[in-house]
Amino acid sequence: MQIAKPVGRNASALKYDILSALAVHALAGDKHRQRLILRLSALITTRYNWQRNELSMGRDEIARLWSVDERTVKREMARLRTLGWVTVKRPGVRGRVSVYELDLKQMLLDTRDSWAVIGPDFEARLDETPQTETAGNVVPLHVPPPRAEASDDPVWAQVQAALHGRDPELWSSWFQHLSEVERGNGRAVLMAPSRFMADYIAAKWSGRLLAVYSRLDPSIRSIRIEAAG
Repeated sequence: MQIAKPVGRNASALKYDILSALAVHALAGDKHRQRLILRLSALITTRYNWQRNELSMGRDEIARLWSVDERTVKREMARLRTLGWVTVKRPGVRGRVSVYELDLKQMLLDTRDSWAVIGPDFEARLDETPQTETAGNVVPLHVPPPRAEASDDPVWAQVQAALHGRDPELWSSWFQHLSEVERGNGRAVLMAPSRFMADYIAAKWSGRLLAVYSRLDPSIRSIRIEAAG
């Protein structure tokens, strides 16, 4: 499943579909999940820039919107980052508030079991896989999945498979070059072939890596990416 960017002619329908998927998923969960998703939905409907994939709000602003204290905001935003639904795009520095981005695809993947509640037309619509256009031609993209050798650690192999399934192109460009060198005491240490790649993945996708790990090994609470050599 590759969702289109929610801009352009069909943007309104796709936005409603994402919010609908979140709503029915929340209603199927416990009160804690319901409250978390309600709070996320409030951020999306009031301050989220769909076109730029940016949510720019200070912790005090979020606290006012949610009618809670800033401590609660810190805890709830950490939960959303652990889910892989929210990542920090630009940290707040020198008086500027943090800028977050939302992983809409991960939200849909995590709410997929609830789509049937809305109806088969909803499932069919979101299961449509868009093609990528290049120079006027429509070219389907196919990236082979990672090959799991018999000696592979099962958790790391599952992490790689989950990353590939979520975004094959991103996996091919970045994640397939990582290797796991250590896992324990609540932390996974990954190795990248270069300092540039290590720093770039850490800055852009450490939240995604942690979200995948936490599903497969709940003991992992942090990720560190090192450079070879």
